[in-house]
Amino acid sequence: MQPLPPEEARRDGAEDAQWSRPECQAWTGTLLLGTCLLYCARVSMPVCTVSMSQDFGWNKKEAGIVLSSFFWGYCLTQVVGGHLGDRIGGEKVIVLSASAWGFITAATPLLAHLSSAHLVFMTFSRILTGLLQGVYFPALTSLLSQKVRESERAFTYSAVGAGSQFGTLVTGAMGSLLLDWYGWPSVFYFSGGLTLLWVCYVYRSHPGLGRLGARPAGVQAHQSSLETAFPKALRLGWVFNVVPWLVAIPASLFSGFLSDHLINQGYRTIAVRKFMQVMGLGLSSVFALCLGHTSSFCKSVVFASASIGLQTFNHSGISVNIQDLAPSCAGFLFGVANTAGALAGVVGVCLGGYLIETTGSWTSMFNLVAAVSSLGLCTFLLFGEAQRVDLSPTHEDL
Repeated sequence: MQPLPPEEARRDGAEDAQWSRPECQAWTGTLLLGTCLLYCARVSMPVCTVSMSQDFGWNKKEAGIVLSSFFWGYCLTQVVGGHLGDRIGGEKVIVLSASAWGFITAATPLLAHLSSAHLVFMTFSRILTGLLQGVYFPALTSLLSQKVRESERAFTYSAVGAGSQFGTLVTGAMGSLLLDWYGWPSVFYFSGGLTLLWVCYVYRSHPGLGRLGARPAGVQAHQSSLETAFPKALRLGWVFNVVPWLVAIPASLFSGFLSDHLINQGYRTIAVRKFMQVMGLGLSSVFALCLGHTSSFCKSVVFASASIGLQTFNHSGISVNIQDLAPSCAGFLFGVANTAGALAGVVGVCLGGYLIETTGSWTSMFNLVAAVSSLGLCTFLLFGEAQRVDLSPTHEDL
């Protein structure tokens, strides 16, 4: 019997390693919860910043240093996380990093009171949290590209990605209540403790995660900006903490379902990916522009919800497109792409602050968002492809 060509052998081996439907459903639920807890831990500091500033005497500049320091670390481990995910398995990278960031989050109140240098310790803990969380999405991309069938990738990635909105919603709602009832330390205990419980559950459900052998041959926006732009939001802050994320969760799931449905109906993969980006970058930026040109609180909630909801279509566009191109090294490639995105976020925050300070208006900030989104959309529409490039020079045209 003739041996299979190398590229066909690799494809068959990859298909054998993919999850069955029950396994995929179980892992989707597990990873959705993990993504939710990732964001619970990430947004705990923004939720508590005002109270911590009052306790420790931070001014706005010092509070800004603590908040932005997360991204200093986040930028540095994207490529590493993707590379490790491709080599030893994305699930192992995810669970190990979650163990560490869960512990650091739960220990944040203790770190804050270790000495009088509150600002130094909090900045250091945020950098470390950023370093640890920076590996998550590249490792997740590596895992899903290897384990999920191509016809189900968009919905799976969108479902797992919906955890980011759900986590922001949970911390925005529960965190606000805990903050009022028990003080800011309780928010960190809550998010960090739940993360550690999730890690224990995953370890018990998948004992093989403890073996670290080599594998065989998706702009965090702080709600305070909206609350500053719309004074009524100071009284109804929970609206901005809850409503946009309630819209974003079903929007993310719908985008994944729609993407996979269109591909299964025979539409070219790249055409579907580009359509999703038109929604996720193009139409969402239109609502961002509208948000910058209204003084109505109700309209601002509608525009913010529409913009944030439509941004989840990116999960079925550029995010999963990396898995189309090179599933065998998708983690590494996603790490490179997300590093660029994180660096752009750091620059964007600085530039946005400068524009607001010089113009005295949030309109310029939303104009900047629309301009950057339009540039990214045009680039993807012109140069985006979905041809697999990691098998052989004669790749399949998708």
